[in-house]
Amino acid sequence: MTLRLAALLLLGLQLHAAAPPFPQRVRQIINAFAHPATPAPLSYSNIAAKLKLHESPAECSSRLQELLAEGPSGDMFWMFPVTAIAYLDQGQLSEPARQAMRQSLKTYMPYRGDTENHWLLYYTCLYLMAQQWPDLTADQWFTGKSSQENLREAAGWIESWVKLTTTRGQGEYDSPHYMGVYLLPMSYLAEWAHDPAMKRRATMMLDYLIADYAAESLDGVYVGAHSRVYDNGAVEKWNNVSSDFGWLWFGQGYPLPSPSSFLLFYTLANAYEPPAILQQIATDRSQPYTHYERKRTRNRWRFYDELHGPVYKTTYMRREYAVSSDQGGTLQPIQEHSWDVTWHVPDPRGVQNTLFSLHPYSSLRELQTYFTFPPDQGVAEVVSSKKSYDSPDKFVGGSPYEQIFQDQDSVIVLYDIPPGTRFPHINGFFSKDLAEVREDPSGWIFARGGDALIACRPLQPYAWRSIEGGGRRLFSPHLRNGMVVQVAARSEFKDMDAFRQAILALRLEFKLDPVPTARFRSLRGKTLQCTYGQPPSVNGAPVDYGKWPLFGGPFLEAPVDSQQLLLKHGAARRKLDFRTLTVQ
Repeated sequence: MTLRLAALLLLGLQLHAAAPPFPQRVRQIINAFAHPATPAPLSYSNIAAKLKLHESPAECSSRLQELLAEGPSGDMFWMFPVTAIAYLDQGQLSEPARQAMRQSLKTYMPYRGDTENHWLLYYTCLYLMAQQWPDLTADQWFTGKSSQENLREAAGWIESWVKLTTTRGQGEYDSPHYMGVYLLPMSYLAEWAHDPAMKRRATMMLDYLIADYAAESLDGVYVGAHSRVYDNGAVEKWNNVSSDFGWLWFGQGYPLPSPSSFLLFYTLANAYEPPAILQQIATDRSQPYTHYERKRTRNRWRFYDELHGPVYKTTYMRREYAVSSDQGGTLQPIQEHSWDVTWHVPDPRGVQNTLFSLHPYSSLRELQTYFTFPPDQGVAEVVSSKKSYDSPDKFVGGSPYEQIFQDQDSVIVLYDIPPGTRFPHINGFFSKDLAEVREDPSGWIFARGGDALIACRPLQPYAWRSIEGGGRRLFSPHLRNGMVVQVAARSEFKDMDAFRQAILALRLEFKLDPVPTARFRSLRGKTLQCTYGQPPSVNGAPVDYGKWPLFGGPFLEAPVDSQQLLLKHGAARRKLDFRTLTVQ
């Protein structure tokens, strides 16, 4: 058995019942890369892991020179492993290997990228490399600027990103994959920045980003809505980078079969262990709660007067399940996930423990809003890397013709799709792992996911389409459309029939013309009303999105524009103040 395979098997054995202490979890991750399972030539990740353990410096030096001689590629995704290698060197690498790294900064010009995570990676690495070689002149850098100029530019961008995030929220928010790309740069800066203010700012941002995840995790599974998620991760909620981090930080859930590179480089730098209050926030599901967040859209380059629009998120959490949503619309291109029900299962690996619907929107206008490429190549360029974007049966993506309203564990989703729209239908994801599925004569669909009882009422006729690998797609080819969903815990009812009777006793009124509207008396005793294009209401009172907090709920509290975040659990408090870079 190879050393890396043994390490991965150990990761799989020491989980729920006996997760090892945090330092051991860190060591297991590094060992998995330091001791590859195959005799293939070392990668940048392997080299970095070996340097961290002070192993095989001669082999690392020669292989690094080979990789750099082959020609760098990958832009900012090349920059982050090479930056780590430069700081993990600590006298281990040969002088020719160091010179090759330094020369690559002159001869290779990494693309800055077109997303928030790209820019943060790029500027973090530029900052640290300029700090590492502070005396290089402009002709020794791919930027055409000196080390000091690069340092100032990068520091300015990083500081502006922190300020924007702590006042108006992240743009690439709550992504179960890309969260790793934000944690990695902050771990680098917290460990390797020389400037005390930058080091402090990055360490506080680690608390901030981890808190953002902790309040919306269910036994290590990151619940929706998400700015960006890949197709597999949208339906198999565990199958995301977030599961790696939930296991590392809190010993919850199950890590991926092979640790992600984001997780590795996080541990190679600062390997920040969250404070006890974040452990409590992530693991305490003893009482149901509603959690609110305000985020922002990605940069909108066309068709809008404002660069960013607001995103209003609601998450209802309890130990059996979570319901989460945003307000609908194209808040992010391509990979948005706007709402879902996620139920807890003891072992989520291979389980599709979620239910949701969407309009499979595909449009050049959406791409032109968020990207700057020419229109004649837009869709083809996106589909080359995001294969499902222009697919009618996809399960990922936002739509400008969708409006969502959530109160606790009730959701109203409305669609008003103009005639002539590409893919004029809605898709509903009904998992292979749902049990007790029943189509009632009333029009309600009843199902059980784990200990979550789910009632779903499509507002228009539909048909079932099979999904490769199992499960069914609800296909409803009607332009004015919608769905009402109510969830409850299994413990609240004697059996599924009792739940069914309770749902059928609730008053539901809806109409589809001139625009979809629904009025629903929820299981929680509230009258919810939503009309497409208008503010929703609870018990007759319109929802005031102007008062939506940056974070709000029993665990996190932050007003918009505050640059502060208060962490709460019981009597414990931890306050992050980015105006003064202090923690109280």
